[in-house]
Amino acid sequence: MGKNTLDKKHKEKILFWGFLSFLLILLFISIVLGILVGPVPISIRNIFSITLYKLGLLERGDWLLGVENIVWLIRFPRVLLALAVGGGLAVAGATLQTLVRNPLADPYILGISSGASVGAVLAIGLGFFSFMGVFGVQIAGFIGAVISFFLVYYLAKTGGEIRPNRLILAGMGVGYVFSGITSFITMTSGNRELAGKILAWTLGSLARATWYDLTLPFFILVLVTTYLLFQGRNLNALSVGDEVAVTLGLDVGKFRNKTFILVALLTGIMVSVSGMIGFIGLIIPHVVRIIVGFDHRKVLIISTLLGSIFLIWVDVVARTAFSPTELPVGIITSLLGGPFFLLLLWKIRKQRRIYEDQN
Repeated sequence: MGKNTLDKKHKEKILFWGFLSFLLILLFISIVLGILVGPVPISIRNIFSITLYKLGLLERGDWLLGVENIVWLIRFPRVLLALAVGGGLAVAGATLQTLVRNPLADPYILGISSGASVGAVLAIGLGFFSFMGVFGVQIAGFIGAVISFFLVYYLAKTGGEIRPNRLILAGMGVGYVFSGITSFITMTSGNRELAGKILAWTLGSLARATWYDLTLPFFILVLVTTYLLFQGRNLNALSVGDEVAVTLGLDVGKFRNKTFILVALLTGIMVSVSGMIGFIGLIIPHVVRIIVGFDHRKVLIISTLLGSIFLIWVDVVARTAFSPTELPVGIITSLLGGPFFLLLLWKIRKQRRIYEDQN
């Protein structure tokens, strides 16, 4: 029996590392193809040559300056931003689903994304935090996410405890309020160009990505994900239930509060650079758990990679499927995530019926 258990764990370990290696290769291919695909044809050779040249590892070749600008100033930062945002939202969703023990939880549903959106729109439209330069919108987005988080947290807290179902309802309510504020700012803006820019941003887009936009998202993604990986055992205990977590010596209230703030930080920064991109935090964690199980040390790593790959390709579709018109990324994710959300609701309802029939 013990030998069979060891053999099973060994096989699971091999499968996990094999799948991880496959995703890393797929991510690299996705980055290259994400830069390659577009209205202006660019060879793979030029992509690698220009990258090595910009890194100071190769002399300049005979490529056109326009091609160099497209690769290095437009497509490369856009693909890398998709990598960071996709991975960040997937990690946030996986963590929130564990914290509230609800499979329907994600940053979008809990109102955190809507709060971040208000902060970023105020920075874009009214110049809040303009003294922070290129990081002003990102800082404003984070503050908006934190404010919405505390509102949801306060509304969901009863008797000193956070009730998951109440948290979902509070999140949806706060999300609607903040979405209304965002729409109000957009529609009452006297500057039509600014209103159009805000509207495009709120629908989710990576079109304005620059190298400056990558600094904070990548730093926060690495910081928060690393912390969560070290807290993998605590997240595993919390996913079983608060009682089990307390038995194992975890201060559930303190841990949940700290982790909520980190998720709000992660979500706020991602939304501030990309706009409202929904459903990634809902879809990806569920797909990952089907493949690798429920151990958060595996779920978080795979969610980061799969979320990155997913958003890179969604962005490719958004900017090429209806060329020369470019669709907001949030529209594509909503078209994919909406049916998935309904399927998940149906599955939960079916499981509940089976449980009620058995009891």
